[in-house]
Amino acid sequence: MAGTTLIALLTAACAAGPARPARTSGAPACDPALDTAFTAWAAAGFSGSIAILKDGAFECRAAYGMADAAARRPNTPETVFSIGSVTKAVTAAAILRLADEGKLSLDDRVGRILPRLRGPVAEATVGQLLLHTSGLNGTHGDDYERLSPDAAMAAIGTLKLAFPPGTGYVYSNSGYTLLALVVERLSDRGYRNYLGSAVLRLPGGRVAGGFWDGRPAAPGPRAVGYLDDGRPGHQGGSPGPYWGLEGNGGLAMTTSDLASWTHALFTGQVVSPASAALAARPGWPLGDGKSETPGWVAYDRSLYGERFLSAAGGGGDVGHNAVVAWIPAQRRAVAIASNTAALTAEALLKAVGPALLAGRPLPTPPAAARGGDLGAIVGTYRLDGGGRFQVAAEGGRLTVSATGADAVRALAPPGAGGTESGGTGAALRAHEQRVLALLNGRTQEGRRERASLEGAFGAVSGLTLAGTIAKGADTRTYVMLTTAKGPVLAWYAVNDQGGVQAAEVPAKPPALTFVPSGAGRFRPDDPTGTGPRVEIAFEGRHMTVTGGPGAVTAERSG
Repeated sequence: MAGTTLIALLTAACAAGPARPARTSGAPACDPALDTAFTAWAAAGFSGSIAILKDGAFECRAAYGMADAAARRPNTPETVFSIGSVTKAVTAAAILRLADEGKLSLDDRVGRILPRLRGPVAEATVGQLLLHTSGLNGTHGDDYERLSPDAAMAAIGTLKLAFPPGTGYVYSNSGYTLLALVVERLSDRGYRNYLGSAVLRLPGGRVAGGFWDGRPAAPGPRAVGYLDDGRPGHQGGSPGPYWGLEGNGGLAMTTSDLASWTHALFTGQVVSPASAALAARPGWPLGDGKSETPGWVAYDRSLYGERFLSAAGGGGDVGHNAVVAWIPAQRRAVAIASNTAALTAEALLKAVGPALLAGRPLPTPPAAARGGDLGAIVGTYRLDGGGRFQVAAEGGRLTVSATGADAVRALAPPGAGGTESGGTGAALRAHEQRVLALLNGRTQEGRRERASLEGAFGAVSGLTLAGTIAKGADTRTYVMLTTAKGPVLAWYAVNDQGGVQAAEVPAKPPALTFVPSGAGRFRPDDPTGTGPRVEIAFEGRHMTVTGGPGAVTAERSG
């Protein structure tokens, strides 16, 4: 959920200025100054939609970029996006509504509600699952693995706890799947039907969205998501069952519906006013003015002078990013979604947030210099330590991929991306050790992962670290696996307890895209300035990469 704090800043600026005719649907758009700035950011890579609601009336509905680049179909305020982990806010609301109906208490042990649940998590309470304090660590199934409710419950029951329930915090997708199983059992309608018939129903009877896969499906035109490498993501429609994802992800809707549902939730129209207040009340403290609440993160006034709540979701196989915020004092909801990895909704807000806070004009992306003949520098450049850079050119940009730990360290130096970069070099090295422990089978989850790898690639006879980078809120450690089927590159992101947060096997080498900055030099194509701060330059047969650790020079081969 990192990166959502600046959403609150958008509200005051979007409220300013007169409404003007929208591009689509006759809805009010953002004021002209904001629209001009967002259009510039769209030209730099932002593709998605924005909705802002105050006291139940829209102040801003706007969309930018393409919902489907191949078909040249633009995003509109009616475009549907996967909301990823924002689904947890809806699952939490379902639990609170069942509590309102007298069907459970947040102090109930989950094992009492689900008698067939085995393992230590059975002693955790519903309230602890809501706040990610149950101790559950690791995963019980892949997102799109066909997994039944019984199989999901059995898999969750085998997970070990990182700590006794209620004594610590670790973000858990499996915990929210367990909550969905509670809804499945107690609602008399099943998890999906209960959400569609009760929890997602807005005042007036309309339902806010639905599911990306299976039924009830979110109605409306869908945005195609584009992954890090530009490939289209999972476009939904598969029947499942997907109980690796149920409860912790899987919902989809327009940003207008997400804003409307958020307003309805916190104004006591989805759950009782008392439960709405509970959803907004700080629960487990996370530090830096943040606290976990049921399905949300609460931010106190120390950060930006205004208390607000937010939820975020994205990544995975779909290629969408969604964020939503509720500002209680203003009775305002803000929802933003994007469908490209080039410039996500969260990254855009990081770039424009300080200006919004100060009431200044929004910044616009820096322009690239003229690059000359990029084809002359395309090729492979090798470092003395054995690493190499592969340089390709397309559309006036260079894409540089790194193979080998020394090349990866030069291209994405530790800590070079600021506060979201994964921390210091020491923190990244600690992450590497947790990944090695996982893949060497030193943990329960590691033994499962090792067995999965050997099932796909044959016996794994060796592991070699291939570098660690920060990607958004993730720290990714790359590992070269020596397998019976040959070398396989993979990356893993794990939490402090060693649980897998994300992984890709096989993976492509880490890469950055660069644009000309003048005089044979290139800077990252990173308009928000949140990525690695490196520069590359070419002279003759040599390529110099300058970043956090200093400068390294590679020589062109061939």
